[in-house]
Amino acid sequence: MSEVFEGYERQYSEIFDSLSQKCTSAAALDGEQRRQKVSEIRSEIEDAELLIRKMDLEARSLQPSVRAGLLVKLREYKSDMTNIKNEVKRINSSNSKQVTREELLESGMADSFAVTSDQRGRVLMSTERLAQSSDRIKESRRVALETEELGSSILQDLHNQRQSLLHAHNSLHGVDENIGKSKKILAAMSKRIDRNKWIIGGVIAALAFAIIIILYFKFSH
Repeated sequence: MSEVFEGYERQYSEIFDSLSQKCTSAAALDGEQRRQKVSEIRSEIEDAELLIRKMDLEARSLQPSVRAGLLVKLREYKSDMTNIKNEVKRINSSNSKQVTREELLESGMADSFAVTSDQRGRVLMSTERLAQSSDRIKESRRVALETEELGSSILQDLHNQRQSLLHAHNSLHGVDENIGKSKKILAAMSKRIDRNKWIIGGVIAALAFAIIIILYFKFSH
């Protein structure tokens, strides 16, 4: 995986964790405090979306085999941002209702606009979804690290196998050289044997001729 992409992803994960926490805390605030918290959330959403665009550009510059997996992760990140934005809308809507409620309290009509248990349930469900999205990001990072470690292990094994093949090739080259030298020695020995055969044959022939001459003179007298 690209180091540039990983750097962007770490920054995104930090911002997303911060967004999850701020959305949870914003839901528990009222009035001006909630508006300030929502403003901080929107600013971080812009930062997160900028990082997603940077990751998208980086992913599309990589090899197809790597790019495909990264684009899947980016779709999840974009979906997480959509959930965050929807949560901010609900918080804003709840805040507007709360302001109206406070105004109506002054006029004695607060009971008609109390926050219902259904609204609280939706807030809790949204918070749970944000937590699940955060867990998915952490899981994706864990899988990416394991994949990177596996790739490094495979590359190391391939390197070791290459070294073994080179060593075997060198050993075979040495054997070929020894075989070549042995062939030369055997050829020289064969020539010497042939030469010795001729010499011995000549000696035998000379001895035979001498014996014949001796026998001839012996029996002729």
